[in-house]
Amino acid sequence: MSPEIRTEIRTERGDITEAEVDAVVNAANSSLLGGGGVDGAIHRRGGPAILAECRELRAGRYPDGLPTGQAVATTAGDLPARWVIHTVGPVYAKREDRSHLLASAYRQSLRVADELGARTVAFPAVSAGIYGWPIPDAARIAVETVRSADTSVALVRFVLFNDDVQAAFEAAVRT
Repeated sequence: MSPEIRTEIRTERGDITEAEVDAVVNAANSSLLGGGGVDGAIHRRGGPAILAECRELRAGRYPDGLPTGQAVATTAGDLPARWVIHTVGPVYAKREDRSHLLASAYRQSLRVADELGARTVAFPAVSAGIYGWPIPDAARIAVETVRSADTSVALVRFVLFNDDVQAAFEAAVRT
């Protein structure tokens, strides 16, 4: 990324499965086979094509699942996006600093987006749901990582599931 190019960051409350972007990031579990929260919603709305590609990934490249902090792309199926970038965020732990893994999930997602040629990407609040990451800290790590990433992505939209999460991301963007 040249110094003149800077990724625009926006926050919004909404349903990430409705985001009209090049790539939607899925806060996946390591199995890549669907789950709850954002992961379940993306698989349900995207249809069977996403699950079929995830099964192929598990049968080949990731037989033990996608490692925490890594990212991989599939079709977006019936979603309005072109691709889904699946990333596994860390489960929050008070006794162990895993913030580098959370930052890696964002960085690796942007790397995959660059490989795909995606210019617009929608992210959820990775690890801030069932994985228990404190929301203000999750927002800070997400925004700092996107800001510092060497990427060709022109627009990152954080599509967030409630007002409190959106407020935390807006505060992180303002700092």
